[in-house]
Amino acid sequence: MNSTQSDPTVQPVPASVVEQVDAADITLSNPKRAVIALGANLGNRLETLQGAIDALEDTPGVRVKAVSPVYETEPWGVDPGSQPSYFNAVVVVKTTLPPASLLERAHAVEEAFHRVRDERWGARTLDVDIVAYGDLVSDDPVLTLPHPRAHERAFVLAPWHDVDPEAQVPGVGAVADLLTGVGRSGVLAREDLELRLPE
Repeated sequence: MNSTQSDPTVQPVPASVVEQVDAADITLSNPKRAVIALGANLGNRLETLQGAIDALEDTPGVRVKAVSPVYETEPWGVDPGSQPSYFNAVVVVKTTLPPASLLERAHAVEEAFHRVRDERWGARTLDVDIVAYGDLVSDDPVLTLPHPRAHERAFVLAPWHDVDPEAQVPGVGAVADLLTGVGRSGVLAREDLELRLPE
């Protein structure tokens, strides 16, 4: 057989399979960059956000690489003044966990802070949302990536832009352009507050 000919028994791997394999790649040599949005509007909000960051850092296969400034924002989808304002932040992590495992960990961190999911748009001690995972675009209803509303929420885009001015929302566009589009109305940078990168 001429070595320049391709083996006729080898079929190209379908792109969907390649994507699934990439998404499930949990080898230590190939960590993925993930962006996680944090929000809290009950209790000691700053302490809760810091606790969430520390809990993520304590997760095997997760390393927190960047922590945004803190923003104060009005609650979404409810009457003004009916709930305390939110503190929001974004963290960038490097992780060897596949998306589903990272989501499980995000929910576990929420539950550790007694998050109760009883009311949509309800006040909550802690929100931990995976906004983006590498360049993955997925319409899985359990974990849609990138987060389906991140591109229209200044409280995600503003802190994300702070930690990564060149960031892209996969399949949507540049964070800087999206932030310009939605504007910074209702999001206040709290320069008097600071979250620490875990030691």
